[in-house]
Amino acid sequence: MSTPHNAAKKGDIAKTILLPGDPLRAKFIAENFLEDATQFNTVRNMFGFTGTYQGKKVSVMGTGMGCASIGIYSYELIHMYGVENLIRIGSCGAMQDFVKLGDIVMAAGASTDTNYAHQYHLPGSFSAVATFDLLSKAVEQAKEHQFPYVVGNVLSSDIFYNEFEEWKDWAKMGVLAAEMESYALYCNAARAGVNALGIFTVSDSMLSKEEMSAEERQNGFTNMMKVALGVAVQL
Repeated sequence: MSTPHNAAKKGDIAKTILLPGDPLRAKFIAENFLEDATQFNTVRNMFGFTGTYQGKKVSVMGTGMGCASIGIYSYELIHMYGVENLIRIGSCGAMQDFVKLGDIVMAAGASTDTNYAHQYHLPGSFSAVATFDLLSKAVEQAKEHQFPYVVGNVLSSDIFYNEFEEWKDWAKMGVLAAEMESYALYCNAARAGVNALGIFTVSDSMLSKEEMSAEERQNGFTNMMKVALGVAVQL
């Protein structure tokens, strides 16, 4: 079964998948962490691979940027390919001074400025949250490896270059960091009754203005990758 965005056949994709935004990060994970990895997708250069990690079948696939893009890919993975556990791994921008460059941020919840949830015709605002089992396993992995991490709320924003510094208003509400995809992923997972978690590496700070290079973003997030894979082998 293929889709307009995915050439995989039924069975090519594992029940658990890691979802970086950058397809080259998916390639990096397949080449450096998975054994016997095979590529199941190249459509639109959105690379997807399936292999094993510590004997467990695991997939990894890029999703692109924004709620619209991950909304498409995660929906197809869930409904067309039977994926049950979706772990987003990406970069984020810190909004709090105690969240440092290179820290791992785990999204217990995702706030948003998008209108993604309007499709569900809910009589209010939907609180998009992670699956607690995946979140608790990720925390244990970070503790085991002694990686610096924080857990809390993130902002899934539609806007990268904002005319105004609206992030400061979100920061006043205790939001830890900004990214662009988790809200849609959590919505899709909740609607389908499957599991989802967003894990991020802090690539820049809105306060200190520090930032990682593009190469560091692509290849330097190994702590986050190890945490996500450590969760995957338990599912």
